Amino acid sequence: MACSSCSSGGGCSTTAKGCGSKGSCSSGCTRLNVFDWLQDLDVPSDFKEFDLVEIRFKGGRKDFFRNQSRLPLITGDAVVVEAAGNGWHLGHVSLKGELVRLQMKKKKVPLDSKDIRPILRLATEQDAERWQAVRDLETGTMFRARAVVEELRLKMKLSDVEYQADRTRATFFYSADDRVDFRDLIKRLADEFRVRVEMRQISLRHEAGRLGGIGSCGRELCCSTWLSDFKSVSTTAARYQNLSLNPAKLSGQCGRLKCCLNYELDTYLDALKDIPQVQRPLLTEKGDYTLQKTDIFRRKMWFAVRGDNNWVVVPTERVREVQEMNKRGEKPDSLLVPVREEEKAPEVTAIVEGSLERLDDKIKSAKRSKRGKKKKGEEPVALAPASRPSRGGGRSASAEARPAASPEASPESPEERARPRGAAARPLNRRGRGRNGESRRSEAGKPDDGTTAPDARPGRDGAPRPPRSSADGPDSPPRAAGEAGEGRRSRSGRGRSGRSGRGPAADGSTSSAS
Repeated sequence: MACSSCSSGGGCSTTAKGCGSKGSCSSGCTRLNVFDWLQDLDVPSDFKEFDLVEIRFKGGRKDFFRNQSRLPLITGDAVVVEAAGNGWHLGHVSLKGELVRLQMKKKKVPLDSKDIRPILRLATEQDAERWQAVRDLETGTMFRARAVVEELRLKMKLSDVEYQADRTRATFFYSADDRVDFRDLIKRLADEFRVRVEMRQISLRHEAGRLGGIGSCGRELCCSTWLSDFKSVSTTAARYQNLSLNPAKLSGQCGRLKCCLNYELDTYLDALKDIPQVQRPLLTEKGDYTLQKTDIFRRKMWFAVRGDNNWVVVPTERVREVQEMNKRGEKPDSLLVPVREEEKAPEVTAIVEGSLERLDDKIKSAKRSKRGKKKKGEEPVALAPASRPSRGGGRSASAEARPAASPEASPESPEERARPRGAAARPLNRRGRGRNGESRRSEAGKPDDGTTAPDARPGRDGAPRPPRSSADGPDSPPRAAGEAGEGRRSRSGRGRSGRSGRGPAADGSTSSAS
């Protein structure tokens, strides 16, 4: 079964939708039958596709042809078309359908023009081989033609040569500043290459499009890919866009101004409507400011005083205000907008650190208040410590017989008030204990004969302390306040040393617990 989309009568080896062979062909054709596909899409039977097709040739040259035979064409297909004079030429489909109608309307080409030639057939492999063989001759022909031009001393530049696919005619493209008489050149070229010669003058931009290349943007040249209509470009477009008038940067490969300067020109013209025109310097108290630079899209302008390299950035609104003030004869103090100081919100870290500091202050103040309350609530009465019970459960006779000291008899000194109490006072009570539990104070006052010596330290009133007895009976007279205090200290030391069991007491007597 032959495929209707293959000119050689072959079929399609894949089950492509719309293929007339439905996968039964084995010739390796992978093309799609567009008309069968349209039938599957329920296209109306009276639908007729636009019969004009755009064909592309070498160097980006394009022309319109009529598809009289209703060939199923797809963009990129190689087709054989009728040449302008005689013979045929090979090109590729670049556009078809209703888009061709819009393109013809844009280029103002009438639909019924007699200059539109027909498409003969789809190109075969033999046609493609002949066309490729002819293209291989173009490079050698161009170099030989340039040598002939130099021999004839003609002021022209030969840029490209294009052979017709049937090798009956050759078109030479050249560029020149003035009119050139090339009658002798045509005779010599026709005699040497045995073809019909056609000379066609093109502009420098068309020449760059035919040769191709890479632009400064890193992409292929617009004139060699999609741009076909060349518009005039002036330096005014560069001025509107605030570009430096450097010919090396503004010129393209053709030597003319770049076509892309016109691409964004309308956008810049719309943005310039909001930019004030500064033709005179702005007058201020600090000096006269001259315009240096303008950022159109950000709406900012740079000014500087003559002789000063420091530029001042000013918004466009401020520039209008200063211009209106200068018209009224006023001069502002500064070109910049007056800054209003605003209270800045504290940072998160400052808030956290401040709260922690306030918390520490609260804790410290609470501690201080507690200490002050304790000091105020304490009475200056030195109460005698209660005697510890003996192992038998009773109290010692000395502890029961000793009377409590009255507040008038034992006033506390400032040193005793400042002395710490409770657990913090234990190191002071233990400082007299030796390594083996013996009191260093007792050792210092004990003579060599074994008898007990009186304490050498003076009392609170400056008088020497009386000798300590082993036990105080109930008949013994009461002590003074100073003696009672010293007695409490010595008894507390003896009690701890005796209770620990490390050695005898400092005065040689045994404790009540023993």
